[in-house]
Amino acid sequence: MDRKPDFSKPQILQLPKIMDVRGNLSFLQNEDQIPFNIKRVFWIYDVPGGETRGGHAFKTQQELIIVISGSIDIVVFDSNGKETKFCLNRSYSGLYIPPMHWRHLENFSTNSVSVHLSSADFSEADYIRNFNEFIDAK
Repeated sequence: MDRKPDFSKPQILQLPKIMDVRGNLSFLQNEDQIPFNIKRVFWIYDVPGGETRGGHAFKTQQELIIVISGSIDIVVFDSNGKETKFCLNRSYSGLYIPPMHWRHLENFSTNSVSVHLSSADFSEADYIRNFNEFIDAK
């Protein structure tokens, strides 16, 4: 019997990978691989060397980050301040981040591209942009 993932914690999700001599294909379908319907999609690219992105938490929003090209390190903190670093460098896996987890992206390789799938439309009110406020918001 298959066990359901614990979606209360950040984790790497393996996406389907169809291998072919002409090139591989991966895909994602709402709620088949992730625990939310996709409401918003955005991507990050052309990040200059040494820069970081992110630096926030979402109060209610869930997110899946897939690095389509290159590699990116994603540093995630839980509400107790425990840090976990994930290196994404395969386009058939993604990092699921539940609400109330601080994240920032760093160590972008040349020509890296990340696609972010979100459970909600953009709302500035859902962001926590100060780390100390995030830790205090338990």
